[in-house]
Amino acid sequence: ARGIFANPPPACRMYKFPDLYKMKTLSLSEFRAHASEMVDLVQQGETVRILRHGKPVAELVPVRAEPDAAPERLPHWKRPIEPVQLPPGQSLSQAVLAEREDAPW
Repeated sequence: ARGIFANPPPACRMYKFPDLYKMKTLSLSEFRAHASEMVDLVQQGETVRILRHGKPVAELVPVRAEPDAAPERLPHWKRPIEPVQLPPGQSLSQAVLAEREDAPW
């Protein structure tokens, strides 16, 4: 008699499910007593699920690593600006006045 997982499909063999998603589940009172240890587990990549009266109420998950402030992900007001290049012999005030004259409003 062969079970349904006697010959798992290739996708199941490719992934190691027990290692893929680590999670520790504990009650709220246990979490309060061992909060520092649970944060250490999360820092190591594990997820901690907190239960209240046997029902899940919260999950502590590790922070995903983000690329170091990719410009396209920054809000526009945090992006570096390019300095204005003025034509030779033109002052900043002359450039501002010329810009205002050319504006459609």
